[in-house]
Amino acid sequence: MKRKDYITWDEYFMGVAKLAGFRSKDPGTQVGSCIVSQDNKILSIGYNGLPRGCSDDEFPWARCAENENDTKYPYVTHSELNAILNYRGGSLEGAKIYVSLFPCNECAKAIIQSGIKTVVYDSNKYDGTPSIEASKRMFEASGVECIQYISTGRKLEIYL
Repeated sequence: MKRKDYITWDEYFMGVAKLAGFRSKDPGTQVGSCIVSQDNKILSIGYNGLPRGCSDDEFPWARCAENENDTKYPYVTHSELNAILNYRGGSLEGAKIYVSLFPCNECAKAIIQSGIKTVVYDSNKYDGTPSIEASKRMFEASGVECIQYISTGRKLEIYL
């Protein structure tokens, strides 16, 4: 008789996205993404961080500074864009992306242009901000479905 307490696909893929977020060097926000095919195969993973070749020790991680170029914002690539750019297999048409934080308007554009049709997100802590409202508007106009992940409350322990 098979096990009955195995995790669901949604738990699995959101877990992978959240685990990817732990790779981020950002001291304030760690976001992870996992892109999945229509037949539940992981296509790509990403987390928020600096572009390849840019040292995590030489670029700023501050949220606020007198000069915007002394903050992380001009330099950090978001997890969704990283996952899209990391994909080496061809088309993402019809894929699903699991992301630990609702996508900003810039990531929404990349998601739409890549052909991803479903966004499953965990937190939406910036709901109501202009960026998130723009994302929602573009997703709706382009037919991208957004689904909030409903946690089962299951606790998983991984020993590394």
